[in-house]
Amino acid sequence: MFTFKQFSVKQDKTAMKIGTDGVLLGAWAPIENNPFSVLDIGTGTGIIALMLSQRSNAQQIDALEIDEDAYEQAVDNFENSPWGDRLFCFHAGLDEFVEEPEDEYDLIVSNPPFYTEDYKSENGQRDLARFADAMPFEDLIEAADLLLSENGVFAVIIPFKEEENFIALAKEYELYPIKITRVKGTPTTEIKRSLLAFCRNENATILTNELIIETARHVYTPEYIELTKDFYLKM
Repeated sequence: MFTFKQFSVKQDKTAMKIGTDGVLLGAWAPIENNPFSVLDIGTGTGIIALMLSQRSNAQQIDALEIDEDAYEQAVDNFENSPWGDRLFCFHAGLDEFVEEPEDEYDLIVSNPPFYTEDYKSENGQRDLARFADAMPFEDLIEAADLLLSENGVFAVIIPFKEEENFIALAKEYELYPIKITRVKGTPTTEIKRSLLAFCRNENATILTNELIIETARHVYTPEYIELTKDFYLKM
């Protein structure tokens, strides 16, 4: 059980445990457009959908999860949260979900699987959660293009080394970056992750910045504390 300030998340059934990536995206995803509807693609424990329930007034927060155990866990976490009436999880793959889209979404978020290297572990469930072949970036971007409302925002967290490729792919679907935050673990380490937000209109200015998580072990930067303080108990 992982306890946040306003909700708790069980993670005993799912292969991908709560990590910094999900929390970063849940706290960072832009909600200035006051989304009415939100979609979390590959929800896992449901952490990002739950964070967006806390942060926004969205009335419809849908989540999508292909793995059965993770799906059951997300449903459980949604039902036990203060926002159970706004949260709904679909047990389906992205390809099934986009075949008959019923809704458009004002905010689409995803912390996609992204171990593209040839390494696979003995745990098939964990591999499914971590490997890009389970949900290639292009499929994700194509789905976002199909499901995003006219003024909607599409936000992801991916490895920094994939950033250029991802932005180029998104451009092919006429989705353009509005905000980019590059994440480093400490001031001296390399950039590890990119938080990217896209919309349908090409912007002359893209808000770009860098986020450092900690200066020493468990000594968090003011920026990271500011971003996550509404969620983490000790912030």
